Amino acid sequence: MGRGGQPKDRTDGPERKCIATGEVQPKHGLIRFVIGPEGQVAPDLAEKLPGRGIWVAADRAALDKAANKGLFARVARQPVQVPEGLADQVEALLAQRVVNLISLARKGGRAVSGYEKVKDMLAREEARVLIQASDGSERGKSKLSTPYGGSFIGWLTAAELGRAFGRQTTIHAALGAGGLLQRVVEEAARLKGLRVSDGEIARRKGK
Repeated sequence: MGRGGQPKDRTDGPERKCIATGEVQPKHGLIRFVIGPEGQVAPDLAEKLPGRGIWVAADRAALDKAANKGLFARVARQPVQVPEGLADQVEALLAQRVVNLISLARKGGRAVSGYEKVKDMLAREEARVLIQASDGSERGKSKLSTPYGGSFIGWLTAAELGRAFGRQTTIHAALGAGGLLQRVVEEAARLKGLRVSDGEIARRKGK
């Protein structure tokens, strides 16, 4: 796995074509949308809603293009209603999914938080993912390193990461092997596409 959080060797599995970029890629890197009964465009992150799936790359530019250029209506071949701020809506939903998955991993005994616990997990070579809050101290974060062959997630805020551990804020966390690890990494990689870069949140709007 790479520092960006995306598995390096996940090239297999079902593929879908992005309506904005025209690129075909594994569907875990895209967002599925469906058209509701009233013609509204709805994100289907769990990929369980009925109806024909419309796929867009997990990328803010791609989502904005699909929303602003009438691509959903073109593909659906019908008038549609695109929610205002669609990319922001998808970002918030993805962030909550990542938080929920980390919380489940914590309850399953596969996630720890706090500098000392994370440091110890890394030292024992049991950590597979290092998670650090985007708005945490850069000096403090630099003291911990991504596990060899593992992943790094650095685009959740301290408040978001804190929710996963039942705290007001959390800066450092780590995940062990097994369980929900792969799902956390994949959902976090999709979220990264909606946020500018590691340590910098896109268009926070005072959140």
